[in-house]
Amino acid sequence: MSAGVSSGQCKSPASTRRRFLQATFASLGLSSLAHGALAAQGDPAIIATAKAGLERAGGRVALRDLVGVADFARPSAIPRLHLVDLAGGRVETLLVAHGRGSDPEHSGWLRSFSNRPGSAATSQGHYLTSSYYSGQHGRSMRLQGLDPSNSNAEERAIVVHSAWYVGQDVVRQYGMLGRSEGCFAVSPSDLPRVLNRLGPGRLLVATKLQT
Repeated sequence: MSAGVSSGQCKSPASTRRRFLQATFASLGLSSLAHGALAAQGDPAIIATAKAGLERAGGRVALRDLVGVADFARPSAIPRLHLVDLAGGRVETLLVAHGRGSDPEHSGWLRSFSNRPGSAATSQGHYLTSSYYSGQHGRSMRLQGLDPSNSNAEERAIVVHSAWYVGQDVVRQYGMLGRSEGCFAVSPSDLPRVLNRLGPGRLLVATKLQT
């Protein structure tokens, strides 16, 4: 089941984490990303990942105008869900949480992927976005795993949903986002845009891109 984290899981020395994230942003040249979504000409590596994903998925993906690429090499405080407009070559980048099983110490960094039921981890691989529904987290979108590394996505109820623990206010207070049960959790304000742009029949890739 997809579920959020308790408020206790977000407790940490905020000032220390803020200083750490500021240093991280500076070292990566990504300080502007700390302030929210970014829409700009896309990073060639991200666009290449989107195109390669479509080629790999073949006819299983009907709608090929836009691809989601979640780059979990970045910490959760930095926007890392890339909505890649392949026609226009532009990318919109948003915050997204990873699973608590992928980050058991709640460091803000995804340490490992897992496809195992009950792991509460994020699974690496290619997903087909499926139907909308209303559930525990309100309006959500189902996902189908297309690879052996995420084949249990439906059994694990891995979906796209919104969560209170995703947002710039959470980053400012704790220096990182909360964690999901393996779902792609986005901020409530971003959810309508994500569901509309990445709606059923499109590709979502979960990976760690090399920098």
